[in-house]
Amino acid sequence: MSFDRIYGLFLRHFFLITRSFPRILDLIYWPAIQITLWGFISNFFAEYSTYYNGAVGVILSCAILYDFLFRTSIGFNMLFLEEIWSRNFTNLFIAPIKMSEIITSLVFTALIRSLIGLVPAIILTSPLFGISLLDLGIPLLFLFLSLYIFGITLGLIVSAGLLRFGPAFENISWSTLFLLAPFGCVYYPIETLPEIFQNIAYALPLVYIFEEARSILIDQTVNYKNILQAYYLNLGYLIAAISLFYYSFNQARKKGSLINVGE
Repeated sequence: MSFDRIYGLFLRHFFLITRSFPRILDLIYWPAIQITLWGFISNFFAEYSTYYNGAVGVILSCAILYDFLFRTSIGFNMLFLEEIWSRNFTNLFIAPIKMSEIITSLVFTALIRSLIGLVPAIILTSPLFGISLLDLGIPLLFLFLSLYIFGITLGLIVSAGLLRFGPAFENISWSTLFLLAPFGCVYYPIETLPEIFQNIAYALPLVYIFEEARSILIDQTVNYKNILQAYYLNLGYLIAAISLFYYSFNQARKKGSLINVGE
C-alpha cells in the first residue's frame, strides 16, 4: 500500500469537489434544507396540533401532489442525463433535430413518467388509508396542470445548467425541488414561515397551489384567485426558463463546450 498513491487519489477527489461550485453546493444544502423543512413542519404541528382534522388525508394528498411535481421535473431532465451517462450527448445535437423538437419530446416524456408514478399512488391511498385525492374534484385538474408547468420550468432551468456546467450539475438536477420545498409550504401554511421567508414563498406558484389544496380538503372551499395567481407566476417563470435554456445552449455552442458535456 502506497501513501503517495493514496494521497494522489485523495487530491484528485479533493480538487474535483473544491473546484466545482455545483458539487460544493450539493454537499452544503442537503442537510440544511432537510433540517429547515422538517423544522418548520415540527414547529407547525407543535403550535397548531388541532389545525388538521384529518391530518393523514391532507398530508398524503399534498405529498402526492408534490411527488407529481418532482417526477415531472426529473422526467424532463432524464433525456439529458441519459445522454450524458451514455456519452452520447454530442450526437444529440449533431443529429438533424431542432431544439424545439427536443424540448417538446422532453415535455411528453415528463408527462408519461409522472403519470406512471401518479396513478398507482392515487389508487393505493384509497384501500390503505381510506383517502382519495379525487375528493379535490375539478380543481384537482387545475392544480395538477399548474404543478406540471412548474415542473417543466424547473426542468428547463436544470437542463440549462447541464449545458453550462456539464455533468457537475447532475446532482443539482435531482434535488432542485428539495431546495424549494421549505418555501413551497407543501405540508404547512405559509404563516409558519418567518416573514422574510414568506416574501420569498409568495414569489413561487407552489405556495398558492398547496394552500388551495389544503383549503379544499379542510374547508371545502375553492379560491380560484390562488389558482390564477399560480398560473400567472408559472407563465412568467416558464418564459424566463425557455429564454435561459436557449441562451445556455447558444453560449455552449459558441464556446464549443457541447462536446465536453458528455465526457
